[in-house]
Amino acid sequence: MAKSRRGRGGPEPVTGTVDGGLAELRPDRDRPRGWTLLIDGAPQSHVDLDDPAYLDFSYQRRLGHVADLAGPAGKPLRVVHLGGGALTLARYVAATRPRSTQQVVEIDAALVQLIRRQLPLDSGWRIRVRGGDARAGLAKVPDGWADLIIADVFAGARTPAHLTSTEFVTEVHRALRPGGFYAANLADGPPLRFLRGQIATVRTVFPELCLTADPAVLRGKRFGNAVLLAAEAELPVAELTRRAATDPRSGRVEHGRALLDFTAGAAPVTDATATASPAPPADVFD
Repeated sequence: MAKSRRGRGGPEPVTGTVDGGLAELRPDRDRPRGWTLLIDGAPQSHVDLDDPAYLDFSYQRRLGHVADLAGPAGKPLRVVHLGGGALTLARYVAATRPRSTQQVVEIDAALVQLIRRQLPLDSGWRIRVRGGDARAGLAKVPDGWADLIIADVFAGARTPAHLTSTEFVTEVHRALRPGGFYAANLADGPPLRFLRGQIATVRTVFPELCLTADPAVLRGKRFGNAVLLAAEAELPVAELTRRAATDPRSGRVEHGRALLDFTAGAAPVTDATATASPAPPADVFD
């Protein structure tokens, strides 16, 4: 059961036990209806109920850039979100691309209930939230249905192994329309072995890739998030680069030969060899 306290200064945190641990919705003191979702103390996502187009976390802004460029401005999209969290990106697409049709697959049913209760979705948004494993949910998406598939799945701060293999990426490719985008939020730290392996894995299925992240993450200086974008057709690398460079937390985009050099000969992973992403250092959220 979720618990909340309200004081004279405004809303107080809401906590509740979910399948993934202890969830906390912490109010944003700078935004009257802004909330940050934490699971076991680790920040997961941020939502502003007054402004769903506002993205606070840098990795979510990078995914927002991808959604902006996945079709003509304002045109409705068909989007699959693997991993729901506080439904931040689904809200963003609904606000920036009205009449979009979206499917969210989230395994943590208790978390979905908490978010629906405390941070309700607009009744006019075409967002369907489906419970269950992300890969099993993806298998139910019709061939060629999605314009954009976003993978942002973490269990205990780690991406599950079965969502990192060539077989999984092949399933993503099946569900995308020709020319559709696949974007994956990946977390890694030095020596970036997991991230390099994921680039090699996705490259076996998609010919066009680029990677955007904080330069310190790409240099292997610290643990952090990187967004890998893939497609059959040419990617909007120049515009992504411009947006990353002008972001409040500026990022870098790697593509082409530079990305191949970054991968450093890493081998693709399969269902038989895949492992979960590395756990973040104990002090990363301090």
